[in-house]
Amino acid sequence: MSEEVKTQTDQPWFAQGLAFECTRCGACCTGEPGFVWVTDDELKQIAVFLGQPIAEVRDLYSRKARGKRTLREQANGDCVFYDRKKGCTIYPVRPPQCRTWPFWESNVETPEDWKRTCEVCPGSGKGEVIPVEEISRRLKVIKM
Repeated sequence: MSEEVKTQTDQPWFAQGLAFECTRCGACCTGEPGFVWVTDDELKQIAVFLGQPIAEVRDLYSRKARGKRTLREQANGDCVFYDRKKGCTIYPVRPPQCRTWPFWESNVETPEDWKRTCEVCPGSGKGEVIPVEEISRRLKVIKM
């Protein structure tokens, strides 16, 4: 098998890239409770950004779940850092899970998965085409 054929065969279904442009609509930050996994280093970045002590940020804005740490939710299920009028209040230091959305394995494994993602995320399937190399990089950041 030639290297050219092998390379083409090894390419993911989205080898031509996928369109995405964050609209900052908050659809991925609101609604049903879920998990936004964070590390101590990420909480430290949030603390610095907020100008608060790390212990306070950890206690107020995160909780233990499944042996890891996750951001808390508001009573309505929204992320603790999401404001319905202002959007994400920590956007510049948002966790990697948020930064890599929608390029999670569960969203791009098949064309059907991507179609479902486009149905729930107004920015998916629209905007600039993100190259396969960047999508692959984001897929390695966090397994979702």
